[in-house]
Amino acid sequence: MEAVAKLKNVPTSPRKMRVVADLVRGQRVSNALNILKFEAKQGAGRIEKLLLSAISNWEAKNEEAKLEEADLFVKEIYVDSGRILKRLRPAPQGRAHRIRKRSNHVTVVVDSMNASASKEGSNTENSEN
Repeated sequence: MEAVAKLKNVPTSPRKMRVVADLVRGQRVSNALNILKFEAKQGAGRIEKLLLSAISNWEAKNEEAKLEEADLFVKEIYVDSGRILKRLRPAPQGRAHRIRKRSNHVTVVVDSMNASASKEGSNTENSEN
């Protein structure tokens, strides 16, 4: 059973956040948390907090399952562009340049390795018959 966590309107450019998201995509949760904890990039702290929220959401959905036995991994993580604040910066000779202050939305989906493996196994058994 998968769990989702979303982070909206993060005042960082999506390009910078995608670099950090690519580091943890497909990783086991424990490994991903270690990567994010020691990553110096700007968005690592926010994605770490979001990943902890996704883990908490998974625990709330699966109260009977133990977190240690579940073997969670980052199934999906994607960064979408948010709204862009447009500002003007003075330029030479009375002109103005437009400054685009970008933001983004991050979505993390975590799932159990055991659950995804059993689903794939049942799908292949059904297709053989």
